Amino acid sequence: MTDVEAAPTVDARTGHAGSRVDLDEVTKRYTVGEVEVTAIEDISLHVDEAAFLVILGPSGCGKTTLLNMIGALDTPTSGSVRVAGTDLTGASQAARAQVRRHSVSFIFQTFNLFPALTAFENVKFGADAAKRADADVRATEALERVGLADRVRHFPHQLSGGEQQRVAIARALATGNPILLADEPTGELDFRTGVQILEVLEEQARAGMTVLVVTHNREISRVADRVIELSSGRIVADGPPPGGKARIQDLQW
Repeated sequence: MTDVEAAPTVDARTGHAGSRVDLDEVTKRYTVGEVEVTAIEDISLHVDEAAFLVILGPSGCGKTTLLNMIGALDTPTSGSVRVAGTDLTGASQAARAQVRRHSVSFIFQTFNLFPALTAFENVKFGADAAKRADADVRATEALERVGLADRVRHFPHQLSGGEQQRVAIARALATGNPILLADEPTGELDFRTGVQILEVLEEQARAGMTVLVVTHNREISRVADRVIELSSGRIVADGPPPGGKARIQDLQW
């Protein structure tokens, strides 16, 4: 497979390669010293529509490993991974970079903002990395969407934790990529700010993005359209939240 063949096919109407995710019988093993550790074992997962998904499980269950494989940051030991039209199984580094540039965007628990750049510059960096011609406009609009239009010239150290996380979300939105991967996006935040972040993420799912949130917080999973629960590297439950989807306003933690 050449890099050209592996690159996502872009939909002329939407401007992106779609949001389908397919994992078939995926296993991931690591070797730590003389010990082999199985992080993910025989997982098959299919996502074919824009939705708000939560990958739920305790620390060490394999959920971040799963997210990293969907985001083209890691490769399976066995099985196949296909994201937004690209088969990542055995794909070259260049092809994987294409997926990260044009199909998936990340939100990290630790924000990962550049301290020497303003909020606007941090967000514009995302659009520039995705090679969007209208990066300035995208950055401005993304900051407006997360309620930070009046903080564009502030540096990260001048922003609260919630504001920094919203800048990180805006950076992901500015890429225009259809799949949003969030690793414990509320883990470092207080309840009130965490609710604000969930509202922003839910809004993106309603707007047509596929949003996958990794968390150990079962309460957060109540607002998902679909909950994928992991235990010891395996999927033990997959479906709507027990009792049905809750309103974000009804959450407590």
